[in-house]
Amino acid sequence: MLIFFVVMLVLLLALILLGKKNNQADWGHWGANILDGLIRVYCRRFHRQGHRVINIPVTHNVILAPNHISAIDPFLLITATNRPIRFMIAREEYERPVLNWMFRVAGCIPVDREGRVEKAFRSALKAIKDGELVSLFPQGGIHSAEKPRHQIKPGVIKLSQLTQCPVLPVRIIGVGAPGTMVKSLIVRSEIQLIEHPEVSSDYVLRPEFRVAIAEWFLGIRESI
Repeated sequence: MLIFFVVMLVLLLALILLGKKNNQADWGHWGANILDGLIRVYCRRFHRQGHRVINIPVTHNVILAPNHISAIDPFLLITATNRPIRFMIAREEYERPVLNWMFRVAGCIPVDREGRVEKAFRSALKAIKDGELVSLFPQGGIHSAEKPRHQIKPGVIKLSQLTQCPVLPVRIIGVGAPGTMVKSLIVRSEIQLIEHPEVSSDYVLRPEFRVAIAEWFLGIRESI
């Protein structure tokens, strides 16, 4: 029993040191920073993401708008930038036991999809005004090739209109088990990130935008 305890303690210390060594973004909490480093090791090595990055501008704010094909998508985005990301996520996901701690220290913004969403948008608006990087998944949930989503939810349009920020679409491809939650965590991937040029807040308001970005996520069209 003592040997087991010592081994577990050594493993825990090794994980802490590994996380600290590979941490690149300051999340404002030591636990979140360690987790940041571990996520980067997990994505770069296990999911073969390597050092592929998303070019987040430093001169102005943008809204990060990726597709959503698996449970590892947020981890891949975290690994692709050296800035903390404030994800807007469904409240039912935010309140999951155990995971709730991680979501809170990461500054995730819960969205009540069945009720009033104004509070979430106020939080996102404040974060963007403070210079933080906010991300939301415009498709509204994980999709699969069998059930493609040909039109996005209006949330990213509303947020872009409120903030006058351009939208930066990113397409994640190469996930080993797309369309899944748990399976995507344990099946190895060959991750690639395709970054679209920024889409202005004026263009986001056009009626065709909701379909155009959805089709770009699906690879149907080359540009939005």
